[in-house]
Amino acid sequence: MTLLSDLYGKQIITTTGNKLGLVEDVILDFETGSIANLLLTKIENLTRAQNTAAELRKNSVAYERVRNVSETIIVSTSK
Repeated sequence: MTLLSDLYGKQIITTTGNKLGLVEDVILDFETGSIANLLLTKIENLTRAQNTAAELRKNSVAYERVRNVSETIIVSTSK
């Protein structure tokens, strides 16, 4: 089991080796009780953006893409 607090600050890397960035924040799905997205920026920065939806797409990684969490977070390359 991964603790939510363990995700913050971890590097996100794709299975092909591309570095996407660090986990700055997370979005939770309260209906399912699971993590929905890892954010590469603070949520406050996204809510202040002019085009919030586009910034969210650009700065988030769907948690369903996560393949492994250890020193880094490995995600599949497909969106």
